[in-house]
Amino acid sequence: MSPRLLRRYQDGERMSHWLVALTFVLAALSGLALFHPSLFFLTVPFGGGQWSRFLHPLLGILMTLGFLVLFVKLWRDNRITPADREWRKHALRMLRGDKAGMPPVGKYNYAQKVVFWVMVWSLLALLVTGLLLWRPWIAPLLPIDVLRAAVLLHAVSAVVLIAVVIMHVYAVIWVKGTSRAMTRGTVTESWAKLNHPQWHQEVTKGR
Repeated sequence: MSPRLLRRYQDGERMSHWLVALTFVLAALSGLALFHPSLFFLTVPFGGGQWSRFLHPLLGILMTLGFLVLFVKLWRDNRITPADREWRKHALRMLRGDKAGMPPVGKYNYAQKVVFWVMVWSLLALLVTGLLLWRPWIAPLLPIDVLRAAVLLHAVSAVVLIAVVIMHVYAVIWVKGTSRAMTRGTVTESWAKLNHPQWHQEVTKGR
């Protein structure tokens, strides 16, 4: 028998997610290419250095707009609650594979919520500093010290965002059955019961 499936994401949410994923990869590659001469070879897929410099800020804005759609839809589910802090106290159990000993969670657990908010603040910092550094429109109007601070914060925010995305991808691979949530929009009922029991109860209530 086929497993019973539960709707986890709507089509619009999945499209926004994949738009963010694609633009993130392209923005990261073009940004790294411009960050250090040893990485300049990454400009090749973009048509060279000039095209990379032109496309990088546009990709960043497109990525931010895509994430904004997700933020509007998902921020309420990612509010950190006292139950999340209790989950945090038992986080080592989950790392040891003892999911049965974890406090029940809703649609997202504490770690997923932290990833969400780190992405929010990293993207916001990248957007603001990226606009300040945008030549020839804004950067020439600002003092050099402001530009230096913006470059530093932009680089740090980019490193944080890349690290968080790597963690996010690893978690999706590590927790079997998670990837279909964003590829098909559904998860199996057994997956929901094991990983998000409170959310499972909410979506199956009244059956």
